[in-house]
Amino acid sequence: MAPDTNELLRSLPSVSALLEHEEVVEWLNGVPRATVVEALRMAVDTARDRIAAGEHDEPIDVEELLAAAETELVRRSIPSLRRVINATGIVLHTGLGRAPLSDAAIEAIAEGASGYCNLEYDLEGGKRGKRNAHVVEKLIAATGAEAATVVNNNAAATLLILQTFAAGREVVVSRGQLIEIGGSFRLPDIMRAGGVTLREVGTTNRTRLSDYESAIADDTGILFRAHTSNYRVIGFTEEVSIADLSALAQRRGLIAVDDLGSGVLFDPKSVGLPDEPCVRESIAAGADLVCFSGDKLFGGPQCGVIVGKSELIRRIDSNPLMRTYRVGKLTLLALEATLDAYVDADAAVESVPALAMLRASTEELAERAQALCDLLAEGLADEHFFVCSAVGYAGGGSMPQRELETVVIQWRPSRVRVDDMAAALRNADVPIIAHIRDDAICFDLRTVLDGDFEWLVSSVLAAVWDADGGEAEDDEE
Repeated sequence: MAPDTNELLRSLPSVSALLEHEEVVEWLNGVPRATVVEALRMAVDTARDRIAAGEHDEPIDVEELLAAAETELVRRSIPSLRRVINATGIVLHTGLGRAPLSDAAIEAIAEGASGYCNLEYDLEGGKRGKRNAHVVEKLIAATGAEAATVVNNNAAATLLILQTFAAGREVVVSRGQLIEIGGSFRLPDIMRAGGVTLREVGTTNRTRLSDYESAIADDTGILFRAHTSNYRVIGFTEEVSIADLSALAQRRGLIAVDDLGSGVLFDPKSVGLPDEPCVRESIAAGADLVCFSGDKLFGGPQCGVIVGKSELIRRIDSNPLMRTYRVGKLTLLALEATLDAYVDADAAVESVPALAMLRASTEELAERAQALCDLLAEGLADEHFFVCSAVGYAGGGSMPQRELETVVIQWRPSRVRVDDMAAALRNADVPIIAHIRDDAICFDLRTVLDGDFEWLVSSVLAAVWDADGGEAEDDEE
């Protein structure tokens, strides 16, 4: 006769008793006691719940409890934020951290963060300095602006500009530029948060200079242009150039702001990339302030950069809100190192990973794809991997609708459903984020780095092994 529920519950060992188990004593040599206690408590509580639910009619073995606790310890030991392999082909994948940093930026972070650094200390004068001073000179050189400052993202840059120069006043924007970016960030919302009144002009597809001019009133503060970095309006369209908008602002004593978002510092067409508005060109065209993201096409850390007229930048730096949006030493270290790559366009494309990925030719991608395909086929002779052409996008709110010819490895797993295998790869020791197309898993070589090959192959092998219940045949036998 099976024991009743109360007997089963009474048979569960206490956490104190489990702590004296030989295996648990070994855990305590390398894991904090509080963490082990919590894992054991969770295992016991789970077992108690299962007994109460009628899922057990026999006493639960101590080894089963220890196995559950060990699984929990392993889960807790894995960082929540960790490295993944981006096999989607989306270079500036917001969900995966956008632009990967250059080797120089990574080295700068490691060097500067391993001890103290002169973040706000003037070494020459022996007194307190300003943190943004470390990158201002290089931002000026890279953009042609009079001055520059840095905040924690481009949304903060936009808000600071609006709050500093137009709080309680109107900002004139083309109706076709009322953008929404990821995370439901909408330009009208940020304008309300900045305490300004949005004045829409023109239509969705056509806005003329006369629309801006007729909207200017006594309480107008800014003429604002927002780059439609994540969509395109095509067909019967018309928009005002930043040069014309800046000239109008100057005539009327207003400020012309160009929110470029994507952060291109040179003519992308000069290195074979799709066209995007350039920061330097906006400054040369007369924009008073230009803001952009550091982690998009600029290819650096997440931050927002504001460049423009010296007096305007000074006022932004003096805004009390500036302290709430300032960046830390890790961002500045990476930003400075990334800026060093911009001695010219060719140097930047060589050393900034996002730019190098975007410019990679299909011939180069095909060669790398075949090498990876051979490694996969060598380890899994029963599976079939194919090198195919495909189309990708830059992502990250940059180069919208600009197709990038790319090369992928296509795989239709023979043992499990495609969706299940994709989930298994996402849960690998080094997670692989791929995309599914034509009922196949696709690894896009535009974003799979050479250093990812070994991890990707081992993760695919492990996933197939697990799908076989750990009984995959040895292909060499």
